[in-house]
Amino acid sequence: MSRLLTFVIIALNCIASLHAADTFVSFKSQGGNIIAPEGKVQVDADEYPGVKRAVNNLVADMQAACGRELKVTVGSLDKSKTIQQLVKNKTIDGKELKGKTEKYIIRVDGDGSIIIAGSDKRGTIYGIYELSRQLGVNAWSWWADMPVVKHDSIYLIAGQYTDGEPVVRYRGIFLNDEAPCLSNWVREKFPDSECPSANPQLAHGFNSHFYERVFELLQRLKANYMWPAMWGNAFYADDSQNSALADEMGIIMGTSHHEPMARNHQEWARHRRENGPWDYVTNQKVIDDFFREGIRRAKGNEDIITIGMRGDGDAAMGGKEGHDDEFERNDQYYIKLYEKIFRNQRQIIKEETGRAPEKRVQLWALYKEVQRYYDLGLTVPDDVIILLCDDNWGNIRRVPTTAHKGGYGMYYHVDYVGAPRNTKWANVTPAAHLWEQMQLCCQYGIDKLWILNVGDLKPMEYPIQLFLDMAWNPAAFADPKSIGQHTEQFCNNIFANDSALLGEGFGREAARLLTRYTTFNGRCTPEMLSAKTYNLASGEWQRVADEYSALANDAVTLYDLLNSRKPNAAWGKSAYEQLLLYPIQSMANVYAMYYAQARGDQQAINRYFERDSLLTVFYHNINGGKWNHLMRQMHIGYRSWNDLPRNVRPQVRPSDRRADAPQEQPAMRPESVTNGGQIFRHGDGHVVIEAEHYASSIAADGAQWLTIPNYGRTLSGVAHWPYTTSAVGASLTYRFTLPQGVTEAKVHVITNSTLPFLRREGHRYMVSADGQAPVEVNYNSDLTEDNQWHMYDVVATRIIDKTVSITFNASADVHTLTISPIDPGLVLERVVVEF
Repeated sequence: MSRLLTFVIIALNCIASLHAADTFVSFKSQGGNIIAPEGKVQVDADEYPGVKRAVNNLVADMQAACGRELKVTVGSLDKSKTIQQLVKNKTIDGKELKGKTEKYIIRVDGDGSIIIAGSDKRGTIYGIYELSRQLGVNAWSWWADMPVVKHDSIYLIAGQYTDGEPVVRYRGIFLNDEAPCLSNWVREKFPDSECPSANPQLAHGFNSHFYERVFELLQRLKANYMWPAMWGNAFYADDSQNSALADEMGIIMGTSHHEPMARNHQEWARHRRENGPWDYVTNQKVIDDFFREGIRRAKGNEDIITIGMRGDGDAAMGGKEGHDDEFERNDQYYIKLYEKIFRNQRQIIKEETGRAPEKRVQLWALYKEVQRYYDLGLTVPDDVIILLCDDNWGNIRRVPTTAHKGGYGMYYHVDYVGAPRNTKWANVTPAAHLWEQMQLCCQYGIDKLWILNVGDLKPMEYPIQLFLDMAWNPAAFADPKSIGQHTEQFCNNIFANDSALLGEGFGREAARLLTRYTTFNGRCTPEMLSAKTYNLASGEWQRVADEYSALANDAVTLYDLLNSRKPNAAWGKSAYEQLLLYPIQSMANVYAMYYAQARGDQQAINRYFERDSLLTVFYHNINGGKWNHLMRQMHIGYRSWNDLPRNVRPQVRPSDRRADAPQEQPAMRPESVTNGGQIFRHGDGHVVIEAEHYASSIAADGAQWLTIPNYGRTLSGVAHWPYTTSAVGASLTYRFTLPQGVTEAKVHVITNSTLPFLRREGHRYMVSADGQAPVEVNYNSDLTEDNQWHMYDVVATRIIDKTVSITFNASADVHTLTISPIDPGLVLERVVVEF
């Protein structure tokens, strides 16, 4: 949590903060607070244009929140003479700002006047929007239709407040995979005909009017970095104001992992015939000139330069175009080629900027096959940020083991186009999983840059909020219980805006709905779901379908309750429809449809298929059609990794009704009952124990066994924490009964889909029963790009189910099973013993 420089203890009834400064605004008169006087927002004439733009938004926010301007002085230490004078006369402590990065101070004086001072442009802007937030203007107000409640009186608490500096230096999002949803939406809502700077033949709505909305959202979320939409667009070329606007608003732009030297892929693809092949061996001169133009254009801004090179159109380098007789096109060939590309790109940066390349921030992304070259010894200059990447499904592939002066970053996905299936339509990322993986980043010093692939931006509102909040201050999220608290605060902020009206339990119930539906989606994405996902004969299909149906009923119940309390008033009705009601109802409907297919009920399939289209129409009509097109993503009837042009109605086939296809998943079985204590009783052929229900535990020195709520498919995950400590000597032990005479059993050890991020040969644990010799298990050695088709099945389901044959002591009345990690990263979800 942020620091309060002058601490005032007072009980407040207002919106809970997420990661921001302590509360200094209240809407009720309480002892010691000050009524905010009417006044003017003052800013120096020569202040940064981006700060003045934010001041204009602050004035509009004040009018919405209280119908008047407050008495506020705004300025940046490096720009504002007013702020410099306030430092000189010691009204503000200059040491709190000088030399700091993106830091603000908000000072509330006894007369109700407010000073917002920033260490730099972004710090000042963040301070401005912190005041807006505390006045009741949510960061998502425009993007999720959260109305602002108008208050007759605003009260202030005297003191000095700050958020400190961000831990992660560069924090942002990547708009990607934007067709058909975002591309059609921007074309309708931001027509190029109304944006004079846009090229109507090229921009197609991705113009400066659109990006102004995105940049403001990022400012309000304290982000500072972005990769723009690039499937069919070129940010720099399509609108002459795009880049200038980003620079003005303090958003540092970048280009994706396969778009080097500040050039968008479309800038090459549109002229591929005259450019020739995207092959550095055969076409170096043309490609170098292409690179040079990008650096020349970016010379005067803050943009981070991606270096390196991949194949044409997000493919691996290679192919049949061109050949160099000096080397075969193998790994060593590409390592030498990369080294040459790095040298030439750095020379271009030096020549075009007139400065040493070390003076311009650069990154190199280890995406897909590029990581293999890094593992084999390919390096970049010390000043370049090494951007590590997940596996596109939210599992980190590698952590650094050595220091690197340029620092390490992380490219993380909550949206993906690729095998085994796209994941574009819904939010399928459980918050607990995102939290655990980003904590892994923090523990291994991956904190220079975080970039999140968010697809169309909507419906990824919550993962964006959590990701960026963690990037600002990961220490605030050290306790896994903070995930639930953050989710509840998010729900209170974005749906309520008046907790007294809606009741204290509202945020808790809304957070439960949000947590449960992403947990359910994390089990199996809608694109991967089919009639064969769950076992019909055992009742597994009915259990999961009923779970989602019950959740949908709860979402409607809460929606109806809120409407009955305050219809059409200042609660986030539209936001609730977008972020909870539609996602839960639509996914429950998809589950019901595939369950009907498994039962062989074509009539029910037809009803649910038609309802899916009606739910899409419902979303597209929210708030007068403001979000039209954003849920038109195909999500029913996948046949391969990529989507078809439209949803395909499922049809009943004889194979869908086979009771033995597939087998029931041990990871989904109900937990066994206990004897009232820590001993679990055997059932019909198995014992099922949730990981957190261990009988005893031993942690290694400097570590603990940490329970992560709502992790995995059913209840929670248990991790030996932190991952940077040795796991040797740690163990979890479970106690249970087996039928008399049973001495042989299969043990399913079900863990998170952790990749071999530290030990490339795979991470290991040991399993032992009844004090006998342990069996060593390497549980992720095969989860690599070289074995990608097996890897895909694991990462898409987010679990590793390793089966170990174990011999038990026949004379024991109560049996023990002990799991002992050898390497870090193990998150145990449950243990299932089959006999």
